[in-house]
Amino acid sequence: MVFKRFVEIGRVAYVSFGPHAGKLVAIVDVIDQNRALVDGPCTGVKRQSMPFKCMQLTDYVIKVPHSARQKFVRKAWEKAQVNEKWEQSSWAKKIEAKQKRAKMSDFDRYKVMKAKRMRNKIIKHEVKKLQKEAAKK
Repeated sequence: MVFKRFVEIGRVAYVSFGPHAGKLVAIVDVIDQNRALVDGPCTGVKRQSMPFKCMQLTDYVIKVPHSARQKFVRKAWEKAQVNEKWEQSSWAKKIEAKQKRAKMSDFDRYKVMKAKRMRNKIIKHEVKKLQKEAAKK
């Protein structure tokens, strides 16, 4: 297995659990093999030490020097358009869909079920129509 995402200065990470769960941070400095100094200037995460266990590395890397100040991290973040790229990623879309499903009420789930049934009924009808046409030829 070849690794493509490495822990490096400027690597953008997704915080999977903890008080800042669901937010993006940039690795500013590596403290030791278990922790990194992170900063999320555009996501509301203050500069702090965070364990690697609660971070998931993304494909995005911003160009910042070692232990850069928050002002420089913010400029690099906005220049790289990390938030826009993240919103377009399939990872973010899956997370958003999961949250949307979790917020659904019982009636919303019922409406989705009825819509799926109707869709499948229409598809089944069209497939049968095409099969009859193919059988005639």
